[in-house]
Amino acid sequence: MGILKKGCSAWHHTRRAALILACLTLAGCAQLPSPESRLQTAQSLAHQAGWARLELGSAPLQLVGYGPTPVSGTSHLTVYIEGDGFAWRSRARPSQDPTPINPIGLKLALRHPSGAAVYLARPCMYQRGPTTSCKDPAYWTQKRFSKDVINVTQQAIEQLKHHYQVDTLSLVGYSGGAALATLVAAQRSDVSQLITVAGNLDTHGWIAHHRLTPIDGPNPIDNASALAELSQWHFVGEKDAIIPPRLTHGFVQAIPQPHQVQIITVPGFTHHCCWVDHWQALYPNT
Repeated sequence: MGILKKGCSAWHHTRRAALILACLTLAGCAQLPSPESRLQTAQSLAHQAGWARLELGSAPLQLVGYGPTPVSGTSHLTVYIEGDGFAWRSRARPSQDPTPINPIGLKLALRHPSGAAVYLARPCMYQRGPTTSCKDPAYWTQKRFSKDVINVTQQAIEQLKHHYQVDTLSLVGYSGGAALATLVAAQRSDVSQLITVAGNLDTHGWIAHHRLTPIDGPNPIDNASALAELSQWHFVGEKDAIIPPRLTHGFVQAIPQPHQVQIITVPGFTHHCCWVDHWQALYPNT
């Protein structure tokens, strides 16, 4: 398919987890923009860079991307995968639309320093109107790393390869998008580089740390050994309270002889700050 242009302690932990989820999705406590407003924000950012909307995947799951006009002579493409977006309104209540309020993955893609790059959103983000495939919140909560989501992401990446006529890929994942990028890379032979930014590379460890409900799908850290020969750069915010740096270190420790793996801990950075502003300087020069 081608591209179409309850005691005190329990209360404390519940409240803490709810605040973490709110921060993860809202990146602050500002008034919640509507899905239409969030879509318009992304389209405006993409339009300013001359990027167009890309319809990817296939029913029952379709994905949205943004990218530049293909240029002949390009053989390598960098694909940026968005984070979890606005997945939850509260600890027990999923959002009705996971479109990001602050699309950090898109902003990173738009600041890609050189070479061809494209942005890939997660299931049900940036959809225009209600669709059958996007009525089930499980696709951005319980099943966000499930085999169905991995498969449709693989399909979308194949479509992007065909659209841009490239042979090799770099995958860049932000936050939860890093988990998906890692799971995808473990199944491909055309990925030459994996880059994660504030990435969730141990979903089970993350769930345990925040005392959240377990989710479906494979855990990236269980695929670490399959990535031993892949060039990897994992960026960690020193003050990231959402994805503790120790989880990233645990992922790297699970790789046998990780000679091609780098962990870059950035002083003062959090989960959201200040990746976008400094991305061009941080991006690996390989």
